Amino acid sequence: QAQLVESGGGSVQAGGSLRLSCVVSGYSGRFNCMGWFRQAPGKEREGVASIYFDGVSTNYADSVKGRFTISQDYSKKTVYLQMNSLKPEDTAMYYCAARLGVCRALLESNYNYWGQGTQVTVST
Repeated sequence: QAQLVESGGGSVQAGGSLRLSCVVSGYSGRFNCMGWFRQAPGKEREGVASIYFDGVSTNYADSVKGRFTISQDYSKKTVYLQMNSLKPEDTAMYYCAARLGVCRALLESNYNYWGQGTQVTVST
């Protein structure tokens, strides 16, 4: 059974940066697509970014374009989310997700495995 473990969350002031990491273990195959999602209190989970296994093809939510960067180290089975110019509205629990198929729309229903999440809090 695949396990995804996120880390790197924390509290930061607006304008600051954080880098989230997600380590995948317990799966001998290949996930073709990895994604980051977030869920703020009282809101639905929303897609933030995704990356294809080639490490080149990426997709971002409009709200984070130009500020967040998704990347991966395939040899380490780790996916990263570099978050710059953070805003209070970025405050949420951030989840890593894995999809067996190719990357499609950033929808929760498109992903097969999920991590437990890491909290990001951005203050003014």
